[in-house]
Amino acid sequence: MAVSSWAASTSYSLGDIRRGATDQVTGLFFKCTTAGTSASSEPDWPTDIGSTVTDNNVVWAAISSVFEELSKLSPSAIIELFEVHLSNDLHGSNDIYRFHNGCNADVTSNITWDGNAYSRLPIIADGFEYSSAGTLPRPTLTIANLDNTITALLVVVNTSNHGNDLVGAEVRRIRTLKKYLDGESTADPNAQRPVEIWTIDRKSSENRDAVQFELASAIDQPGVKIPRRQLIGNICQWAYRSSECSYTGSNYFDVNDNPETSLINDRCGKRISSCKLRFGENNPLPFGSFPSAGRSS
Repeated sequence: MAVSSWAASTSYSLGDIRRGATDQVTGLFFKCTTAGTSASSEPDWPTDIGSTVTDNNVVWAAISSVFEELSKLSPSAIIELFEVHLSNDLHGSNDIYRFHNGCNADVTSNITWDGNAYSRLPIIADGFEYSSAGTLPRPTLTIANLDNTITALLVVVNTSNHGNDLVGAEVRRIRTLKKYLDGESTADPNAQRPVEIWTIDRKSSENRDAVQFELASAIDQPGVKIPRRQLIGNICQWAYRSSECSYTGSNYFDVNDNPETSLINDRCGKRISSCKLRFGENNPLPFGSFPSAGRSS
Protein backbone atom coordinates (compact mmCIF):
# COMPACT_ATOMS: atom_id res chain seq x y z
CA MET A 1 0.00 0.00 0.00
CA ALA A 2 1.76 3.14 -1.22
CA VAL A 3 1.34 6.38 0.71
CA SER A 4 0.17 9.33 -1.39
CA SER A 5 1.96 12.66 -1.44
CA TRP A 6 0.60 15.72 0.34
CA ALA A 7 -1.62 17.97 -1.80
CA ALA A 8 -2.54 21.62 -1.44
CA SER A 9 -6.06 22.85 -0.58
CA THR A 10 -7.24 19.31 0.08
CA SER A 11 -9.61 18.01 2.73
CA TYR A 12 -8.00 15.49 5.09
CA SER A 13 -9.67 13.23 7.61
CA LEU A 14 -8.40 12.07 10.97
CA GLY A 15 -5.88 9.27 10.51
CA ASP A 16 -4.95 10.06 6.89
CA ILE A 17 -1.26 9.43 6.16
CA ARG A 18 0.76 11.36 3.60
CA ARG A 19 4.38 11.79 2.52
CA GLY A 20 5.99 15.12 1.68
CA ALA A 21 5.36 16.29 -1.88
CA THR A 22 8.46 18.34 -2.70
CA ASP A 23 10.35 18.09 0.59
CA GLN A 24 10.85 14.36 1.17
CA VAL A 25 11.76 14.01 4.84
CA THR A 26 13.93 10.94 5.23
CA GLY A 27 12.34 8.11 7.19
CA LEU A 28 9.11 9.95 7.96
CA PHE A 29 5.47 10.06 6.93
CA PHE A 30 2.84 12.34 8.42
CA LYS A 31 -0.44 11.35 10.06
CA CYS A 32 -3.42 13.68 10.30
CA THR A 33 -4.28 14.23 13.97
CA THR A 34 -6.67 17.15 13.40
CA ALA A 35 -8.93 17.01 10.35
CA GLY A 36 -9.35 19.97 8.03
CA THR A 37 -8.19 21.47 4.74
CA SER A 38 -4.53 21.85 3.84
CA ALA A 39 -2.90 25.15 2.97
CA SER A 40 -2.07 26.36 -0.54
CA SER A 41 1.64 25.72 0.04
CA GLU A 42 3.44 22.76 1.59
CA PRO A 43 4.39 23.13 5.27
CA ASP A 44 7.88 22.81 6.68
CA TRP A 45 7.74 19.19 7.74
CA PRO A 46 9.20 18.21 11.14
CA THR A 47 12.23 15.92 11.19
CA ASP A 48 11.60 13.99 14.41
CA ILE A 49 9.09 11.21 15.05
CA GLY A 50 6.20 12.53 17.15
CA SER A 51 6.71 16.19 16.23
CA THR A 52 3.73 18.05 14.75
CA VAL A 53 3.15 20.80 12.21
CA THR A 54 0.07 22.92 11.52
CA ASP A 55 -1.00 23.05 7.88
CA ASN A 56 -3.76 25.68 7.62
CA ASN A 57 -6.25 24.01 9.99
CA VAL A 58 -4.83 20.49 9.59
CA VAL A 59 -2.35 19.15 12.14
CA TRP A 60 0.15 16.49 11.05
CA ALA A 61 2.29 14.28 13.31
CA ALA A 62 5.50 12.68 12.07
CA ILE A 63 5.53 8.86 12.06
CA SER A 64 8.05 6.29 10.85
CA SER A 65 8.07 5.43 7.15
CA VAL A 66 8.44 1.77 8.16
CA PHE A 67 4.64 1.92 8.06
CA GLU A 68 4.59 1.82 4.26
CA GLU A 69 7.05 -1.05 3.90
CA LEU A 70 5.28 -3.22 6.48
CA SER A 71 2.00 -2.64 4.64
CA LYS A 72 3.31 -4.38 1.53
CA LEU A 73 2.50 -8.01 0.74
CA SER A 74 6.23 -8.84 0.75
CA PRO A 75 7.98 -6.34 3.01
CA SER A 76 11.70 -6.21 3.57
CA ALA A 77 12.97 -8.43 6.38
CA ILE A 78 12.63 -7.05 9.91
CA ILE A 79 16.00 -6.62 11.62
CA GLU A 80 16.02 -6.74 15.42
CA LEU A 81 18.88 -4.90 17.12
CA PHE A 82 19.80 -4.74 20.79
CA GLU A 83 21.86 -2.26 22.76
CA VAL A 84 22.98 -2.67 26.38
CA HIS A 85 23.83 0.67 28.00
CA LEU A 86 25.91 0.49 31.17
CA SER A 87 25.91 3.12 33.90
CA ASN A 88 29.15 4.28 35.47
CA ASP A 89 27.51 4.44 38.90
CA LEU A 90 26.34 0.82 38.73
CA HIS A 91 28.77 -0.89 36.38
CA GLY A 92 31.96 1.13 36.45
CA SER A 93 31.63 2.46 32.89
CA ASN A 94 29.21 4.00 30.42
CA ASP A 95 30.04 1.50 27.68
CA ILE A 96 27.42 0.50 25.11
CA TYR A 97 27.29 -3.03 23.68
CA ARG A 98 25.46 -3.55 20.40
CA PHE A 99 24.44 -6.85 18.84
CA HIS A 100 21.91 -8.60 16.62
CA ASN A 101 20.84 -12.21 16.30
CA GLY A 102 21.23 -12.51 12.52
CA CYS A 103 18.09 -14.63 12.18
CA ASN A 104 16.36 -12.56 9.52
CA ALA A 105 17.41 -11.98 5.91
CA ASP A 106 20.31 -14.45 6.23
CA VAL A 107 22.52 -11.81 7.82
CA THR A 108 25.52 -13.90 8.83
CA SER A 109 27.96 -11.18 9.84
CA ASN A 110 28.11 -7.95 11.78
CA ILE A 111 25.91 -5.15 10.45
CA THR A 112 26.01 -1.37 10.59
CA TRP A 113 23.01 0.84 11.17
CA ASP A 114 22.99 4.58 11.82
CA GLY A 115 26.79 4.49 11.85
CA ASN A 116 26.99 1.93 14.68
CA ALA A 117 28.31 -1.62 14.33
CA TYR A 118 26.18 -4.45 15.73
CA SER A 119 27.92 -7.76 16.40
CA ARG A 120 26.20 -10.95 15.31
CA LEU A 121 25.47 -13.09 18.36
CA PRO A 122 22.95 -15.91 18.89
CA ILE A 123 20.11 -14.39 20.92
CA ILE A 124 16.66 -15.51 21.99
CA ALA A 125 14.42 -12.55 22.84
CA ASP A 126 11.07 -13.61 24.25
CA GLY A 127 8.07 -12.20 26.10
CA PHE A 128 7.92 -8.67 24.69
CA GLU A 129 4.20 -8.85 23.93
CA TYR A 130 1.85 -6.47 25.74
CA SER A 131 -1.63 -7.46 26.88
CA SER A 132 -4.55 -5.68 28.50
CA ALA A 133 -4.70 -8.15 31.39
CA GLY A 134 -3.09 -5.62 33.73
CA THR A 135 0.32 -7.30 34.06
CA LEU A 136 3.37 -5.69 32.50
CA PRO A 137 5.55 -8.00 30.40
CA ARG A 138 8.80 -9.37 31.85
CA PRO A 139 10.79 -10.28 28.73
CA THR A 140 13.84 -12.50 28.80
CA LEU A 141 17.02 -12.06 26.79
CA THR A 142 19.10 -15.21 26.36
CA ILE A 143 22.55 -14.60 24.88
CA ALA A 144 25.00 -17.26 23.70
CA ASN A 145 28.05 -17.60 25.92
CA LEU A 146 30.09 -20.26 24.12
CA ASP A 147 33.14 -17.99 23.89
CA ASN A 148 32.57 -16.61 27.43
CA THR A 149 31.92 -13.12 26.06
CA ILE A 150 29.04 -12.43 28.46
CA THR A 151 30.74 -14.10 31.42
CA ALA A 152 33.80 -11.92 30.83
CA LEU A 153 31.60 -8.82 30.82
CA LEU A 154 29.93 -9.91 34.07
CA VAL A 155 33.33 -10.42 35.69
CA VAL A 156 34.36 -6.86 34.80
CA VAL A 157 31.08 -5.40 36.05
CA ASN A 158 31.12 -7.42 39.27
CA THR A 159 34.67 -6.27 39.96
CA SER A 160 33.34 -2.73 40.11
CA ASN A 161 30.09 -3.61 41.90
CA HIS A 162 30.16 -7.03 43.53
CA GLY A 163 27.21 -9.23 42.57
CA ASN A 164 25.65 -6.64 40.24
CA ASP A 165 25.41 -9.00 37.22
CA LEU A 166 24.39 -6.08 34.95
CA VAL A 167 21.29 -5.33 37.03
CA GLY A 168 20.10 -1.81 36.23
CA ALA A 169 21.64 -1.75 32.75
CA GLU A 170 19.39 -0.28 30.08
CA VAL A 171 18.44 -2.54 27.17
CA ARG A 172 17.17 -0.96 23.98
CA ARG A 173 15.27 -3.04 21.44
CA ILE A 174 15.40 -1.49 17.98
CA ARG A 175 13.49 -2.82 14.97
CA THR A 176 14.16 -1.63 11.46
CA LEU A 177 14.16 -3.26 8.02
CA LYS A 178 17.04 -4.71 6.04
CA LYS A 179 16.57 -2.17 3.25
CA TYR A 180 17.33 0.66 5.70
CA LEU A 181 20.68 -0.70 6.97
CA ASP A 182 23.86 1.21 6.20
CA GLY A 183 25.27 0.18 2.85
CA GLU A 184 21.86 -0.44 1.27
CA SER A 185 20.70 1.85 -1.53
CA THR A 186 17.73 2.87 0.64
CA ALA A 187 19.69 3.25 3.91
CA ASP A 188 17.78 5.40 6.38
CA PRO A 189 18.61 5.74 10.11
CA ASN A 190 15.22 7.35 10.79
CA ALA A 191 13.22 4.40 9.47
CA GLN A 192 12.52 2.36 12.56
CA ARG A 193 9.73 1.34 14.84
CA PRO A 194 9.57 3.08 18.24
CA VAL A 195 12.55 2.08 20.36
CA GLU A 196 11.65 -0.06 23.38
CA ILE A 197 13.63 0.67 26.53
CA TRP A 198 13.92 -1.95 29.26
CA THR A 199 15.99 -2.44 32.39
CA ILE A 200 17.83 -5.63 33.38
CA ASP A 201 16.06 -6.73 36.56
CA ARG A 202 18.11 -9.84 37.28
CA LYS A 203 20.37 -12.49 35.82
CA SER A 204 18.13 -15.55 35.82
CA SER A 205 20.69 -18.14 34.69
CA GLU A 206 24.29 -18.54 33.54
CA ASN A 207 26.21 -21.49 32.16
CA ARG A 208 28.88 -22.06 29.55
CA ASP A 209 26.26 -22.17 26.79
CA ALA A 210 24.16 -19.09 27.51
CA VAL A 211 23.32 -16.31 29.95
CA GLN A 212 19.72 -15.29 30.48
CA PHE A 213 18.53 -11.93 31.80
CA GLU A 214 15.04 -10.96 32.89
CA LEU A 215 14.00 -7.48 31.81
CA ALA A 216 11.48 -5.11 33.33
CA SER A 217 9.75 -1.92 32.30
CA ALA A 218 11.13 1.29 33.76
CA ILE A 219 7.93 1.64 35.81
CA ASP A 220 8.02 -1.98 36.99
CA GLN A 221 10.79 -1.43 39.52
CA PRO A 222 10.82 -1.68 43.34
CA GLY A 223 9.79 1.61 44.89
CA VAL A 224 9.00 3.27 41.56
CA LYS A 225 5.63 5.01 41.31
CA ILE A 226 4.06 7.10 38.61
CA PRO A 227 3.54 10.58 40.15
CA ARG A 228 0.03 11.41 41.38
CA ARG A 229 -1.79 8.64 39.54
CA GLN A 230 -2.27 4.97 40.18
CA LEU A 231 -1.78 2.55 37.31
CA ILE A 232 -5.34 1.23 37.02
CA GLY A 233 -6.33 -0.89 34.05
CA ASN A 234 -9.63 -0.65 32.17
CA ILE A 235 -11.39 1.79 34.53
CA CYS A 236 -11.36 5.44 33.43
CA GLN A 237 -10.26 7.79 36.20
CA TRP A 238 -11.53 11.02 34.64
CA ALA A 239 -14.58 12.81 35.99
CA TYR A 240 -17.30 12.47 33.38
CA ARG A 241 -17.71 15.58 31.19
CA SER A 242 -14.68 17.20 32.82
CA SER A 243 -11.87 18.90 30.89
CA GLU A 244 -9.91 15.62 30.94
CA CYS A 245 -12.88 13.67 29.65
CA SER A 246 -13.74 16.46 27.17
CA TYR A 247 -17.12 14.95 26.22
CA THR A 248 -19.81 17.61 25.65
CA GLY A 249 -22.11 15.74 23.28
CA SER A 250 -25.82 15.04 23.41
CA ASN A 251 -25.67 11.25 23.11
CA TYR A 252 -26.74 9.90 26.48
CA PHE A 253 -26.16 6.46 28.03
CA ASP A 254 -26.48 4.83 31.44
CA VAL A 255 -23.68 3.06 33.35
CA ASN A 256 -24.37 -0.13 31.39
CA ASP A 257 -24.04 1.67 28.04
CA ASN A 258 -27.77 1.57 27.33
CA PRO A 259 -29.17 4.61 25.46
CA GLU A 260 -30.90 7.32 27.50
CA THR A 261 -33.00 10.24 26.32
CA SER A 262 -32.03 12.95 28.82
CA LEU A 263 -28.90 14.44 30.32
CA ILE A 264 -30.14 13.85 33.85
CA ASN A 265 -29.82 10.08 33.35
CA ASP A 266 -26.49 10.28 31.52
CA ARG A 267 -23.84 8.23 33.34
CA CYS A 268 -20.48 6.99 32.08
CA GLY A 269 -19.64 3.32 32.61
CA LYS A 270 -15.90 4.15 32.80
CA ARG A 271 -15.13 1.49 30.18
CA ILE A 272 -13.53 1.78 26.75
CA SER A 273 -16.88 0.73 25.30
CA SER A 274 -18.49 3.70 27.07
CA CYS A 275 -15.90 6.00 25.52
CA LYS A 276 -16.43 4.60 22.02
CA LEU A 277 -20.19 5.15 22.21
CA ARG A 278 -19.62 8.84 22.83
CA PHE A 279 -16.57 9.63 20.70
CA GLY A 280 -16.90 7.07 17.91
CA GLU A 281 -15.54 3.59 17.30
CA ASN A 282 -12.52 4.71 15.24
CA ASN A 283 -11.78 8.12 16.74
CA PRO A 284 -9.13 8.98 19.36
CA LEU A 285 -10.43 8.29 22.87
CA PRO A 286 -9.50 10.39 25.93
CA PHE A 287 -9.69 7.21 28.01
CA GLY A 288 -8.22 7.90 31.46
CA SER A 289 -6.85 4.45 32.21
CA PHE A 290 -4.00 2.13 31.28
CA PRO A 291 -5.05 -0.94 29.25
CA SER A 292 -1.31 -1.57 28.81
CA ALA A 293 1.76 0.35 29.87
CA GLY A 294 5.43 0.55 28.96
CA ARG A 295 8.21 2.90 27.93
CA SER A 296 9.41 3.86 24.48
CA SER A 297 11.36 6.60 22.88
